Order: sequence, then structure tokens, then C-alpha cells
Amino acid sequence: MFIDSHCHLSFPELRERLPELLEAMQAARVEQAICICTTMEEFPAVRELARAHAPLFATVGVHPDNEDVHEPSEDELVSAAAEPKVVAIGETGLDYYRLGERTLAQMEWQRERFRTHIRAARRAGKPLVVHTRSSSADTLRLLREEGADAVGGVMHCFTETLEVARAALDLGFSISFSGILTFKNAADLREVARALPVDRILIETDSPYLAPVPYRGKLNQPAYVPHVAAQLAELRGVTLETIARQCSDNTRRLFGLTP
Repeated sequence: MFIDSHCHLSFPELRERLPELLEAMQAARVEQAICICTTMEEFPAVRELARAHAPLFATVGVHPDNEDVHEPSEDELVSAAAEPKVVAIGETGLDYYRLGERTLAQMEWQRERFRTHIRAARRAGKPLVVHTRSSSADTLRLLREEGADAVGGVMHCFTETLEVARAALDLGFSISFSGILTFKNAADLREVARALPVDRILIETDSPYLAPVPYRGKLNQPAYVPHVAAQLAELRGVTLETIARQCSDNTRRLFGLTP
């Protein structure tokens, strides 16, 4: 019934509890989950999760926040994306939130990494999983410049404005909402979720982070994604079953998943 379009089951705090989490997914009617890669060093573990467990799928990529890690070439990403059950390239993107003493000009390494991922996605014919924080203008600019509309993808854990969402939609991207949608201080984001076309919306946990109400502050897991769906259903005035089916259909269509 539900699909968690973005989780990090390879992270130690979740992987050590994997049998319990898979059982909880089944009980919560979460049929599938996409395990997101954040470094090339992590990729073998993410890939193994997908290979070993039928409901799980994998991506390959390097998160924009990660420094002092292996920088993959286009060829490396394309090769990894061709492996069984690897359904997307990412998570990739831009994150200027933690600039510290650095200037935007000094973040060129992030922009070059992002370009590499977009080019690899185009070659591989796989969608992109995009992270953007305090960087939406540059994120959209690079997506346009590199022709990301040829493959599309998803703007994950979306927290930007309706204007940014519509620009992403114009590039063929979907918008994914996390547990943030349930937070008391997320009224503006709820308005964005209410306004978007329903066939372009995904749901996610981003676990182990951002647990939705009523679990806020606790360790997140894929079994909690129905709470994000419930908030969406309330916002849009439809049943939980309706929004669950639509979001699952959207996710399967984007990533080429079979039920």
C-alpha cells in the first residue's frame, strides 16, 4: 500500500535492527523502500540490502555534504547504476546550509560533483534523487544547464517554496515530502503540498532522521511513512487509501519498480 521513497537503512543505527524494521514495515503495509546511498564507500552495503531483501531497492551517489570521500567519475556512477535493483543516481545536489567561513565561490566542488551525477544519470537513463538546502537557485540552474529534464527525478525531503516546486515540476521532477510535513511549524510547507498535482507527489521518511508526529524526536523508520501519507490525505481532502495508492503509483512509475 505504501512506499518509502527515501530511507537510509544502511546507516548503523538502522542496519543493526534490520529484521525488526522489515517486520514493522510489513505490519504497517509499507510494501517497498528505496535505500539511498550517500558515499561510494557506502554503496556496497546499500547494494547488498537491495539484493538480499525483495522489498528494498538501492541508489548510488554522493551526498553534497560529504567531504573527504571518494569522488566518483561518470563512468563509475553509470556502471553502478546498471547493477540489479539500483534504480536511481543520488542522493546528489547542493547544500549551502553549512558554509561556515566559506563563500559560495568556494563551493564549486559541490557544483562539479552535482554536474557529474546529472551527466551520469543522463547516460544511465536513470532518475536523480536531489537534495537541495539553502541552494535552490543554483540547484535548478544546474539541472537546467545539464539537461536533467531528460531523465527527471525527485526533489527529496522538500522544504522549499511553491515557486521552487513548480520550477522542479517544469523540469520533469517529482516532489517528495517527509515527516517535516507533520511538524507544527510547517504550515507553509503544507500549503505547498496542498497545491501540487497529485500525480507528482512522493512520500518518504529520510529515516533515521525526521520522524513524523507522533514519533518526532525518536529514531525514524520506514514503517512511519503512513503518517506522512495521512497528513497529505488530510490536506487534500481524500482518503488515506487514495493518497497511498497514488503516491505508490508515482514512485513505481518514477523508479521503474514492480509491485
